[in-house]
Amino acid sequence: MPQNIEIEFKNMLTKEEYFLVKDYFHFKEEHFFTQENYYFDTPSFSLKKLKSALRIREKNGKFELTLKQPYHDGLLETNEVISDKEAEELFHGSALQNINIIQLIKDMGINPLEIKYFGALQTTRAETDFKSGLIVLDHSCYLNKEDFELEYEVTDRKKGSISFENLLNELHIPIRKTDNKIMRFYKEKYRLLND
Repeated sequence: MPQNIEIEFKNMLTKEEYFLVKDYFHFKEEHFFTQENYYFDTPSFSLKKLKSALRIREKNGKFELTLKQPYHDGLLETNEVISDKEAEELFHGSALQNINIIQLIKDMGINPLEIKYFGALQTTRAETDFKSGLIVLDHSCYLNKEDFELEYEVTDRKKGSISFENLLNELHIPIRKTDNKIMRFYKEKYRLLND
């Protein structure tokens, strides 16, 4: 059961800022790749309420099931590679099969049988090393909406924060409070369900 701690900084971008960052890092079209995220929760958003998330990511024809949970200085990610058959079954309403993820969800006080598929978010992404971390430039589309985001993945929160703020200042991009993708997806889903 592979686990890792994720420490990252995020900032929403306007479309113009997105192209500014793209030019700054000399990203060309061949640097971008597309990945699909499929999100799951209970009908009452039990995972979201605990600041947790469950997704399947499809990248290069492979599927990875990931549970994200709050953890000290970042997020604890539990990753399990699953077959395309298992992924398809989950998209069509089957119950979770992965014993490790099921146990972690139970440990959170959530019934894994209540977990349902909510929808997909597609991201076109480019990545490059920057200072002591990884810069990630994303253009995401979901629920008839699109957004642009800059992420910075690091191992040292303090150094990463300084580097990220300096980069935003250099590019004259204001610091914006930014939810992660799954929270943005759920806010939009919740808005659509309640309109």
